[in-house]
Amino acid sequence: MLPLRRKQLIQATLEVIDRVGLADATIALIARQAGLSTGIISHYFGDKSGLLEATMRQILHDLSVDTRRRRDQLGEEASAAAHLCAIVDANFNDSQVSGPVMKTWLAFWSSSMHQESLRRLQHVNDQRLRSNLCCQFLRELPLAQARQAARGLAAMIDGLWLRGSLAGTAFDADAARRLAYEYLDYQLAKNTSLKDVA
Repeated sequence: MLPLRRKQLIQATLEVIDRVGLADATIALIARQAGLSTGIISHYFGDKSGLLEATMRQILHDLSVDTRRRRDQLGEEASAAAHLCAIVDANFNDSQVSGPVMKTWLAFWSSSMHQESLRRLQHVNDQRLRSNLCCQFLRELPLAQARQAARGLAAMIDGLWLRGSLAGTAFDADAARRLAYEYLDYQLAKNTSLKDVA
């Protein structure tokens, strides 16, 4: 598929889900929003689930690229805390907390409980986040603590994002980042305290 048409359809999907929700986001409505025929969607994506999966893959790609860019700017010599903050920042970046993207994330999470292809995509995303967090925590913490801290920070990122998306007001990304930073500081400080005792 031509990249331009793919981009048009993904943008139209985000806009239609934002406006009417996933249940009412028909192929015809998405095609009309994109200015394309329904046949093109059916040909390239199969159905609405295929289009939702392609849209989520684009959102996840954007998240991955932003995370990598932030961490590359830091360089490998930067502290674990700096890299962890970069991961947090990417998850609360504008590309992830705009209204259309947030509503699409919620639709995706809900649909992933019932559709195997979406469930696999969610699992890969979840594993990638926890793995990246654990890798950085491992620079400062023993393995069991690093895994626990990574699980906790991943849950905090998801929880802050979910609460913010359902608040009915503009998402306060700065407040979400501050809470996540406090958690990771606490996890890293616990290790410092243990070293002091030892």
